[in-house]
Amino acid sequence: MFDEPSEDPTERAIDPATKAKDKSDEFRMHAELFAVFEGPRKFDAELKPLTDADLAREIQRTMGKLEKAKSADSPVLPEPVTADAKALLTLCDARDLSTNDYHVHRRPGEVMITRWLKGDEVETYYTRLQAHFDAAMGGFKEDERQALEWQKDPKTLAYLEALEAVDVKMAERYLRDPIKQLGLLVLSTQAADELNIAYLADYVMSVTPADIVGPASAPPDDAPTERDLTWFFKLFSLRGFVDNGERMCFFAYLQKADDEDW
Repeated sequence: MFDEPSEDPTERAIDPATKAKDKSDEFRMHAELFAVFEGPRKFDAELKPLTDADLAREIQRTMGKLEKAKSADSPVLPEPVTADAKALLTLCDARDLSTNDYHVHRRPGEVMITRWLKGDEVETYYTRLQAHFDAAMGGFKEDERQALEWQKDPKTLAYLEALEAVDVKMAERYLRDPIKQLGLLVLSTQAADELNIAYLADYVMSVTPADIVGPASAPPDDAPTERDLTWFFKLFSLRGFVDNGERMCFFAYLQKADDEDW
């Protein structure tokens, strides 16, 4: 579902540690997707229309500005854009927009979704993020052990050993303590060229695709094709400690795959 690594997969497969890390990264991205979008299914979050097109574009432009400003080597935002990041993290207060809910702006073939979290909502997010990762990684370890351990060849055993050693603390991976202790502002992103909108809607959020993208852009109910279901997807995750509290702002941009992509 997410962008493939740029390295030659045949080269990566021969390195057990790299192979294990690749699976860890895959499950980490899926854990973030679930933790960000499971609100309607788990926490009574609502999808609310954001009818102010100028505000939606302002959020999009600011996220783009922040992404361009940060180094490719670090998600920590540099000082020249920290004021913009803080303003975006508190925009829900300034515009009287609810936290926890999903504020959705739609155009034909294009959707922008913004979600803010603060206070206890941030704590819940990190708890769920870790739980999703642990469940996926733990199940995969067990499946791989049962499927491969009998082979006893050194490369396979080295891979299983590297896989067993994977122990990702998601709060550490997402720099939660430095954010709180040092006041850092952090932005990370993930993208998928081909996101199945039905997977996001039905499986992750427990809503209909039309609830997300609107009736005009939703896939047909009967026998949708792969093209009907495919959307480009990019998620921005902005985190910081502002006004004596943790805050998060998630911004997702979705665009319908057009005929030229097929």
